[in-house]
Amino acid sequence: MAKNPASAAKTVTVEQIGSPIRREAKQRQTLVGLKLNKLHRTSTLEDTPAVRGMIEKVKHLVRVVDGQ
Repeated sequence: MAKNPASAAKTVTVEQIGSPIRREAKQRQTLVGLKLNKLHRTSTLEDTPAVRGMIEKVKHLVRVVDGQ
């Protein structure tokens, strides 16, 4: 029996802990791509290599709260 990949999708929750002020435009755009734009805002996203790469690029501005 085949598993439904949509129901088994893993998620990662990230919280913005750093300000994008005086950061490069690419870092600000990455935060917007992660659906973050204000301090202490959280976003739950699908855990994909692309999202993990975005988190890595701004790891000094975000914190991984939960990675299920």
